[in-house]
Amino acid sequence: MTGTKLDEAHWTEVAEQWIAWARLPDHDAFWAYRDNFTRFVGFGSGRVLEVGCGEGRISRELKALGYRVTATDAVAAMVEAARQADSAEEYRVAGAGALPFADAQFDLVMAYNVLMDIEDVPAALREMRRVMKRDGVLFISLVHPFRDRGRFAGPEPDAPFVVEGSYFGRERFEGEERHGGLTMHFAGWSQPLEDYMAALEQAGLAVVALREPVPDDTADDRLRSYRRIPLFLWLKARALG
Repeated sequence: MTGTKLDEAHWTEVAEQWIAWARLPDHDAFWAYRDNFTRFVGFGSGRVLEVGCGEGRISRELKALGYRVTATDAVAAMVEAARQADSAEEYRVAGAGALPFADAQFDLVMAYNVLMDIEDVPAALREMRRVMKRDGVLFISLVHPFRDRGRFAGPEPDAPFVVEGSYFGRERFEGEERHGGLTMHFAGWSQPLEDYMAALEQAGLAVVALREPVPDDTADDRLRSYRRIPLFLWLKARALG
């Protein structure tokens, strides 16, 4: 999940929190977007690299779709949790900024909710492009940059969405979320969509598909507001030239 020493220290500290949080079925937002995610990725049989695999749930989804998955994370405890859950075919402890693979190895590179945890996004994207095959695809999931900069005024599904500061600029964030008797401490960087697009351009990548998914109809009341304001942004990108 990490690309710098600062990030690695944070995710090492909260690894047990995240493993418990992510593994509880129907606990967090992932489960309400799961079907949309698998449809957008689609079935396949090629080699996939997941960068920042965490405890392995995205790798498991990719494996179920037919891909041959290599799972990586900078935090050894995360990789071990992914291994114990039989999430992939191969596992490596590695940060996003220095992937231990030769050039042009993977048909698909998956960066699911990891770029927000990386201080040097341009360097990470250059590495991801390097290990992609020439006709490969990079899949990116982000907490939507607009959602990152505001909050709902209350818990009601129709509560106003309020932006108190500026959407622009890059900010460090930290915060805790509590649900279902579990606590998760998140930390990372928030930056506008233009910054991500500039980093993709600098890495020689172009967006070929974009989705702002909505949660399933069965999602609980905590997620109803995200049928009005997108929680996630999903991108597919390919190498230019």
